[in-house]
Amino acid sequence: MNKFLYWLPRILGIGFTIFLSLFALDAFENGLSIGEMLLGFLIHMIPSFVLIAILLIAWKWEIPGGLLYVGAGIFYLVMARGMHWSTYLLISGPLFLDGILFFLHHFLFRKTPAVSI
Repeated sequence: MNKFLYWLPRILGIGFTIFLSLFALDAFENGLSIGEMLLGFLIHMIPSFVLIAILLIAWKWEIPGGLLYVGAGIFYLVMARGMHWSTYLLISGPLFLDGILFFLHHFLFRKTPAVSI
């Protein structure tokens, strides 16, 4: 169970980042120059770059990483207010789940023993 709970949030984080990156392909459309398409692609990839940074932090430090994932989910909820509920579920849901899974692994399988007096 330890290995499963170790790898599950990491694989979910990688998969969700790939999923989100697919939306950046919208930048490639007819009528635009190569430079405009590449600039649009890089701008669309900013959320994916942020999620990659969060995943790298969470990979090493589960508590700060879990907080960052939950924070990213809350940020999306605030920024996308007024959208259909399914949009919240599709984007914020995996972020919250990933944060919770990082917390769970840390608290259930802590490597350092509790301090006793």
